[in-house]
Amino acid sequence: MNLFKSFMPVDFSLQGFLGAHVEIERKYLLKSLPPNVFDLGGRTIEQGWLPGKMGRKRLRRTVRGDVECFTQTVKWGKGLRRLEFEKDLSRERFFRLWPLTEGSRVRKRRYPISDGQYTWELDEFLDRDLYLAEIEFPSLGANIEVPKWLEPHIVREVTDEEGFTNMSLAF
Repeated sequence: MNLFKSFMPVDFSLQGFLGAHVEIERKYLLKSLPPNVFDLGGRTIEQGWLPGKMGRKRLRRTVRGDVECFTQTVKWGKGLRRLEFEKDLSRERFFRLWPLTEGSRVRKRRYPISDGQYTWELDEFLDRDLYLAEIEFPSLGANIEVPKWLEPHIVREVTDEEGFTNMSLAF
């Protein structure tokens, strides 16, 4: 039994505390990507998880052209709504920690596509045959419909399927 989960429920009232925010997101399994996304160029993302049991820390390196960004993130919660803490890392700190993520990594190409007031993020995994789409929205009551251009590519929604979290895919 995970004692942390038993005694430490996710407290969404912590939004804004120590840089935390509530992430509300839906995720979809895709059979393919729309062909026009490759024209967008996208960005390459490498993610790895540091060893630990409580609040697994994710390291992320994002590359677009000559620009690199490095972050460390901790997420609590599952499914549609999660609490997220994120901070920037220096390049040096990232590469000092990165070897600790060996055996728990994913690599993907992300294509952000604006659709109205929201941005869909389409992920092409580079280390396996997998495509996912994510959409983040501001509140649980927000009404977001799958756009017509994406509908033919969707297999099903996988928001609540643990096996489709990036952390699960990394192990």
